[in-house]
Amino acid sequence: MSRIGKLPVAIPKGVAVEKGASRQVKVKGPKGELSIALRPEVEISVDGAVVTVSRAGDTRNARAYHGMTRALLSNMMIGVTVGYQKTLEIVGVGWNAAVGSGKVTLNVGFCKPVIIDLPSSVNVAAPNPTTLNIWGADKQLVGQVAAKIRSSRPPEPYKGKGVRYKGEYVRLKAGKSFGS
Repeated sequence: MSRIGKLPVAIPKGVAVEKGASRQVKVKGPKGELSIALRPEVEISVDGAVVTVSRAGDTRNARAYHGMTRALLSNMMIGVTVGYQKTLEIVGVGWNAAVGSGKVTLNVGFCKPVIIDLPSSVNVAAPNPTTLNIWGADKQLVGQVAAKIRSSRPPEPYKGKGVRYKGEYVRLKAGKSFGS
């Protein structure tokens, strides 16, 4: 039995879990609505304030999807009640970011600004020009948007300039040394 999959998922107050006929599970809460499609290897049951995940067989795929489905449901419960947040920092002289009308504009040392479109369910704010706060209900989507922004100019190892997660440590390399 999967150690993660056999744990029940508690349904917080104010959250509704619906299982549709087409194997869709919808979770509605104060921060939004999320849904996933269930794999044929797993089945869920909603009993009062608890969701339990079970699997049909004992194949390798069934065991893997058992734990994954339970983790996804748990992440959905947290997402619709509390939400997820990532913070990015921009390090570099004159480098900054601006947010407006569903787009993030990054000036990170290229000749033209980098413009990144945002999904409608993800919010981004720039409390100052070198910090971006990204938040939303979907953990995967928040992480994907943060990774996409970071990939526009990842931190480089010689001067440490680039876009990084808050608290990320960038190990700096020594440059060329003159040996005479």
